[in-house]
Amino acid sequence: MKNALPFWIKGVVFVGALLFAAGAIIAIIRPEMLASAQAPINSAAHVYAGYFVSRNLAIAVMLLVALFMDARPTLGALLTLAALVQFLDAGFDAAEGRFILIPGVILLGALLSLAAARLRSQDSKHARTT
Repeated sequence: MKNALPFWIKGVVFVGALLFAAGAIIAIIRPEMLASAQAPINSAAHVYAGYFVSRNLAIAVMLLVALFMDARPTLGALLTLAALVQFLDAGFDAAEGRFILIPGVILLGALLSLAAARLRSQDSKHARTT
């Protein structure tokens, strides 16, 4: 029998999924919030906002599906992917001069990474005891 997931991991998954979904909703409703104040929002920007929506919704949905199905290896991989997305986003934020966003993005990436690492350590401990 598997041990229950720690509450903090469930919380990180929910917060991560919520923030990914919120990003998608912002991109649908107000794509100009994704760009600098000077950047024009043209048809190309709307196309890329659509890709952002797809990416974020897919990650949010799959994080929750894996959590509810207790698919720990899948959840660990998705948490790792979500963390990598955050770290890459932080790099792009830095390159674009959006420095105010970087601490929050890195914090979320770190929490997602810690949750993924904890899942991997739990799974390896479980595999050794069975």
